[in-house]
Amino acid sequence: MRTVTSTASPRSHERSGVIFAVAAYGLWGFLPAYFLLLQPAGAIEIVAWRILFSLVFCALIITVTRKWPQLVAVLKQPRLVLMMGLAAALIFVNWQVYVYGTLSGHVIETSLGYFINPIVTVLLGVLLLRERLRPLQWIAVGISGIAVLVLAINYGALPWISLTLAFSFGLYGLIKKRVGGAVDAVSGLTLETAWLVPVATVQLLVVGAGAGITFGTVSPWHTLALISAGVVTATPLLLFAAAARRLPLVYMGLIQYLAPVLQFLFGAFVLREAMPPMRWAGFALVWVALVVLSIDVFVAGSRSRRASPITA
Repeated sequence: MRTVTSTASPRSHERSGVIFAVAAYGLWGFLPAYFLLLQPAGAIEIVAWRILFSLVFCALIITVTRKWPQLVAVLKQPRLVLMMGLAAALIFVNWQVYVYGTLSGHVIETSLGYFINPIVTVLLGVLLLRERLRPLQWIAVGISGIAVLVLAINYGALPWISLTLAFSFGLYGLIKKRVGGAVDAVSGLTLETAWLVPVATVQLLVVGAGAGITFGTVSPWHTLALISAGVVTATPLLLFAAAARRLPLVYMGLIQYLAPVLQFLFGAFVLREAMPPMRWAGFALVWVALVVLSIDVFVAGSRSRRASPITA
């Protein structure tokens, strides 16, 4: 009985991780439509409200679930607090660039960032974790490099929005994986948003001194939509954090395809953003690289299962 329980527990843990990851990436796939509804608010104001209302939402969750002791325990560990500060900086860059890209008519380019992210995850494993790539992984990285070159020729410059999103979120995921066992999802996001409160405050002051803050001035529905930024932002991040604690990074990278697929479809067929032949070629190369990477994951997983002893 004990052997069966110990075998079933990790599988159940992994299953719940898959559910959390699919839910998180599915919600992220619909974010472009939500941010476009927040206009005439600009990217700087939207991100500021995302930070502040996410912190409020997290504080409510901690209060309802009575998890303040867990947060206090994390605060007593300076290393973890600093790690959350680094995660906060990365997610801030990600949020700001993503909202800017969406509002400026570059939804397809933002989707490319998240298509590239699995490849970035592999590269981070090599550069930071000293992992060795298998042949198919090298092929996937090479193809994705060619894809970026093709897209750079199409844009006339490096696709900086895509690359910034890919690397910032890839590094963010790596940090969340490193601290996952010591920091629960709610406490982690609470600390991240708390770190960013001064930044959000400065952003609102800048907007107020310039174009003017739209919060409370457009319509009740617009105000409610901005307030909802906390729930819309925090929910997928909490799901992502919970998934990252349960799944290997490579699994997270594979499931992540869901979000950019939805974003790409929205940008190409709803917003009708331009897709010239050169851009289609670049995206096609990225998709080929992802197929190669997926095949490698499944082959490696199959070999690992065959090599593992079967216990009754």
